[in-house]
Amino acid sequence: MNELERDTLLAAPPKHRIERIDGDDRGRSIGGDDYGPSPPIAPLPSPSPCRESLRGLDWFIFFLADVQTGFGPFVAVYLTTQKWTQVEIGFVLSIGGIVALLGQMPGGAIVDAARSTKLVAGAAVLTICFCALGYAAFPVFPIVVTAATLHAMASCVLGPAIAAVSLGLVGPLRIGERLGRNARFASLGNGVAAAVMGTCGYYLSSRSVFVVTFLLALPTLYALSRIRARDIDAAQAHGATAAQTEGHTAVRFRDLVRQKALLIFAAAVLLLQLANAAMLPLMAGVVTTRSADWAPVLIAFCIVVPQAIVAATSPTVGRKAQQWGRRPLLLLGFAALAIRGLLFATVTDPYVLVAVQLFDGVTAAVFSVMIPLIVADLAFGSGRYSLALGIVGTATGIGAALSTVLAGLIADHFGAPLAFIGLAGVAALGLFLIWAIMPETRRCGAT
Repeated sequence: MNELERDTLLAAPPKHRIERIDGDDRGRSIGGDDYGPSPPIAPLPSPSPCRESLRGLDWFIFFLADVQTGFGPFVAVYLTTQKWTQVEIGFVLSIGGIVALLGQMPGGAIVDAARSTKLVAGAAVLTICFCALGYAAFPVFPIVVTAATLHAMASCVLGPAIAAVSLGLVGPLRIGERLGRNARFASLGNGVAAAVMGTCGYYLSSRSVFVVTFLLALPTLYALSRIRARDIDAAQAHGATAAQTEGHTAVRFRDLVRQKALLIFAAAVLLLQLANAAMLPLMAGVVTTRSADWAPVLIAFCIVVPQAIVAATSPTVGRKAQQWGRRPLLLLGFAALAIRGLLFATVTDPYVLVAVQLFDGVTAAVFSVMIPLIVADLAFGSGRYSLALGIVGTATGIGAALSTVLAGLIADHFGAPLAFIGLAGVAALGLFLIWAIMPETRRCGAT
C-alpha cells in the first residue's frame, strides 16, 4: 500500500473506515458492526516521548495511589473515632459508591472533551486532596457527604485521564507495556501508602491519615508537571488518529455502544467483578471464625500478596499481550479466578488460604493491564477512548455491587463453601464468554 492510499484510508470517517486486526482477514468498522475484507494497514509510528515525561508518569501514578489509599478503610475507622454511627458511615460510603458508578461514563466523556488531559488530572488531584482536608478539619455530616461526593466524581475522571495520557505518550502499539508499568507503580504506591498511613494512624491519630493524604498532593502534582505537554499526542490520547482531528467529529455514543466487541468485553468484565469482588470479604469472614487471633495478620497478607504479584509481573503481562495477543491472557485471568473460588470452597486451613491468594495476584495482574489495553484496541479511531473506558467502568461497578450482595445471601442461607462455588461458576462463565465469542483485538503490526 503506498502512502497516498494509506493516508486516504486513515482520513475516512470512523463509521466507514475498516481496519485489520491481528492479521485476520475480517475488517472491523469503528462505531459499527460491518465486516469485510481489507488489506493490512501499516501501524502508525509510535511517539517517542522523552525519558523525563515517562518517569513523571511513573511517579505521578505512584503518589496518586498513595493519595487514593487514604480514602479506603481509613474513612470508616476515622468516622468511628468521631462518634459517627454505623448507619451514618454506611450512608456516606453508599453515596460515594453510587456517585462512582453513575459517574463512569460522564467522567470519560469529560476527559475526551478536554483539550489537556494533564489539566484535568491535576484538577482532579487537587479536588481529592481538599476533600481529605475537609475530612480532617470538619468531620461533620454535610462536609463529609460533600467530600465523599466530590472524591468519587474526581476519581471517575482520574482513571480515564491516566489511561489517556499514557496512550498519548506512547501510542497504540506500545500501550500494553506502558499500562503494565502503570499497574506496577500503582501497586507499589498502594503498598507503601498502606504501611505509612497505618503507622501514622497507630502512632498519631486516625485524623493524621487525611493530613498525610493532603500533603501528598505536592509530590503528586510535581510528578505530573514533569510530563511534558508536547510529548502527549492529543489525538491518540483520545483514541483518534491525526487525520481525524481535521474535519471529522468523534464517533457518537450510540455508535460506540453498538460495537459488539466492546459490549462483549464489558459483559466479561461484569462477570469478572461479579465473581471477584466478594471473594476476599467472604474469605475474611471465614478466616475470622476459624482463627480470630491471627485473622488481622492473615487478611493483611491476603492483601499484600496479590499486590506484590501485580508489581512484579504487570510489565511482563503488557509485553506478552503484544506477543501472544489479548485472548490467551484473558483466559488465564478467568481461569485463575475460577480456581481460586474452588480452592476457597475446599481448603480449611486458614494459612493455606493465604497461599491461594497467589491466584488473585494472577487475575489482578492480567486485568489491571488488559482492561485499558483492550478498550484502547476497540476504541482506536473513534476519538472516544475515555468514554469507552467509562462504559466498561460502569460494568465493573455493577458487577462489584451485585457480587457482595448475592454472595452474602448465598453464604447466609447455604454456607460459605457453596457461595465460593457459585463465584467460581461465574468466573467459569466469563472464561467461556472469552473463549467462545470474544474476538482477538491486538492491532496488526504489534510485536
